[in-house]
Amino acid sequence: MVASIQTRFSWTRLLALIRKEFIHIRRDPRSLAMAFLMPLILLVLFGYAITLDITNLDVAVHDQDRSAASRDYVRRFAASTYFTIVADVDDYRQVERMLDSGRAHLAIVIPPDFAADLDSKRTAVVQVLADGSDANTATIALGYAEAVTERFLREHVGFETALAIDNRLRVWYNPELLSRWFIVPGLIAVIMTTITALLTSLTVSREWEQGTMEQLIATPVQPLELMLGKMTPYFVIGMFDVLLSVAMAVWVFGVPLRGSFAFLMGAGALFMIGGLGLGILISTVARSQLVASQVAMVATFIPAFLLSGFLYSIDNMPKALQVITHAVQARYYVSILKAVFLKASPPSYLVTELAFLTIFAAVVLGVAIRKFRKQLV
Repeated sequence: MVASIQTRFSWTRLLALIRKEFIHIRRDPRSLAMAFLMPLILLVLFGYAITLDITNLDVAVHDQDRSAASRDYVRRFAASTYFTIVADVDDYRQVERMLDSGRAHLAIVIPPDFAADLDSKRTAVVQVLADGSDANTATIALGYAEAVTERFLREHVGFETALAIDNRLRVWYNPELLSRWFIVPGLIAVIMTTITALLTSLTVSREWEQGTMEQLIATPVQPLELMLGKMTPYFVIGMFDVLLSVAMAVWVFGVPLRGSFAFLMGAGALFMIGGLGLGILISTVARSQLVASQVAMVATFIPAFLLSGFLYSIDNMPKALQVITHAVQARYYVSILKAVFLKASPPSYLVTELAFLTIFAAVVLGVAIRKFRKQLV
C-alpha cells in the first residue's frame, strides 16, 4: 500500500513542500538578503566598475620643432575627448620619466624637421611611445593616436598622401561603441547564474544539518516532489530578480531593449530552471551548507565570468577551452541577452542557444533527482 502511494505524484504534497520552503525563506533574513539585495548590489558594482571605454589618456609631449604645424598637431590631441596633455617636456629623459612613473599613458616626440618635411611633401616621422604594462590600454591609445594623425595629414597635406581608400564606417546595434551596452546584458547572466545556484545550494544541505531530512524521508514524498518543492519558491524569486535586473539595465544603465520582452523572460525562465537545478544537485551531494555554498560559487561564478563570452571572445580561446565552454550554461544565456537587447533577434535565430539551455536543465535535474533517490536508499 505504501509503495503504491509513493509511486504516485501528489500535487497536495508538492504544495505543502512549497509552502514549507516559503516559510523557511521568510524566517531566514540571510536568504532574503541574498535573493533580493545581492543581484542589485552586484549589478551596480560590476556595471559601473567594469568598463572597456578609455576616455582619459594622459599624454606627455616633447615638441622639438616648435612650429605652427607641430603646435596644431598637438592641439588635435588636446581637443580630442580621449587625450589630456599633462606635460610639455624639454628632453627625452623627461619623457622616459613620465612613462616610468605612470604619470603619462602616452608620449609624443615631434622631431625638429617636422614642419619642413610636411611642406616638402616628404614623410614626416613622429614617435609615439605607449606604456605597454597595460596592453589593452596601450593598444586602444595607439589606435586613437593613429586616428588623430590620419585626420591631421588629410587636412594639412592632402588626401593623396593619406589613405588611398576612403572608408565609410557604420557600426550597427551599438553605434557609439559603449562598452556598458555590451557588458550589462552579459552581466545579468553572470550574476543570475551565481545567485540561483547559491540560493538552492543551501536547501537540501540545510535539511541534513537541521536534522529534518530524516523526517522527510519517513514521509511518502517523492524525489521529484522534493526537488520541485525546493525549487519553486526560488524560481519565483529568481524571475523577480531577472525582471528587476532588466529594468535596471534599461532605466539605470541606459541599455536599449530592442527585442521581445516576453521572449527574454521566457528564456530567463528556462535558464532559471537549469541554474536552480544545479544548485539542488550541489546541495544534494554536499550535506554541509558551508561546503555547498563554496562549491556553488566556484562552479558558477568563475566559469560564467571567464568562459561564457561575457567579456572575452570564445573564438579567441584555446580549442580545449572552447570545447569546455559548451558545458557552461551562462554561455547561451549571454548570447540570448545580447541578441535580444541590442539586435532584437527573434527566437528563430536563437534556437541553438534555447536547445542547449533545455538540455542543460534536463540533465542537471535528472542527475539531481537520481542522486537524491540514492541518498534515500
